Amino acid sequence: MAALPEYPDARIVELRGVTAEDLNPLLEEEAAVWRTALHWDLRPSADLVRRFLRMQSLSGAALLAGRGVAGYAYYVTEEHKGLIGDLYIAQRERTPEREAALMEAALDAMWATPGVRRVEAQLLMLEPMAGRRLPYAPWSQSHARWFMRVPTTEIAGLPAHALNGIEIMPWLEAYQDESARLVTTAYEGHIDSQINDQYRSAAGARRFLHNIIQYPGCGTFFAPASFGAAERKLGRLCAISLASLVAADSGHITQVCVAPSLRHTGLGYELLRRSLRALAVHGCRSVSLTVTAANHEAIRLYERMGFRCIRQFAAHVWENKGTGYSIAELPAPSRGGNRKFGD
Repeated sequence: MAALPEYPDARIVELRGVTAEDLNPLLEEEAAVWRTALHWDLRPSADLVRRFLRMQSLSGAALLAGRGVAGYAYYVTEEHKGLIGDLYIAQRERTPEREAALMEAALDAMWATPGVRRVEAQLLMLEPMAGRRLPYAPWSQSHARWFMRVPTTEIAGLPAHALNGIEIMPWLEAYQDESARLVTTAYEGHIDSQINDQYRSAAGARRFLHNIIQYPGCGTFFAPASFGAAERKLGRLCAISLASLVAADSGHITQVCVAPSLRHTGLGYELLRRSLRALAVHGCRSVSLTVTAANHEAIRLYERMGFRCIRQFAAHVWENKGTGYSIAELPAPSRGGNRKFGD
């Protein structure tokens, strides 16, 4: 990797070329920004980054500028897909060009990985990409997303909704297989299945649920505020609401999912209401969630329950759908018109 032409004092190197100690100031700044802006304690995720860096097992790129590491991005690959897990540049060093350069470095590496045909990224701290093209533009799509939050002081007044023939019970790990099938059914043809292809199959949905329950990317899973619903006559799971703790005093709704046949019955509202109340009882002062901006029906529900959008970001997807040429053959302008590696 090479120097950035616009910034002679800056260059991008492989993430394995820096140490956890080199990255510490940047990780601390990022954690402070997340805490202030999103009420989110990023330290558990930052600790994982440090751990994998020390093991020399974290793939990605680092931006060197001035006297230290000014930015980083890391990614993971699994089978046909890559995922940009995070991308952050120090506020004093941040420019759209540098963000694009880090993103492109990660994409270059993933496209060079055998079998990878799709890459996904949802980066809450990335500056809005409006008005500029993404790297590898011919393969890219972007979907507007909202980060919404409600103070728990507004939750107490939410009225309960009576449900007929539905039993709501605490969510159990034993429900994971049923939940995966429910997710696949509920998201069939939905815009969110374009953003996250794990929603398209039971096996993928099972991995998605496993990740949000076992790993800190969406906070620490909080079973007391997670619920399932079953139809009494059929005895099958028909809806779920899963929650996590993203800070000692902040909750997050990681998934609300209702079977298509039971939409518009108030079931999603009631499950979400119970998750919110349980988080409030636990001591959370606010609860957040994310939603695709085109999902107008969900947004209307969330706003009715007191949620307000506090940050807009984007879900980016790149997919090689068989264009007849390889990634290496893409001309630099097609990759985004912002190559930063001396091409």
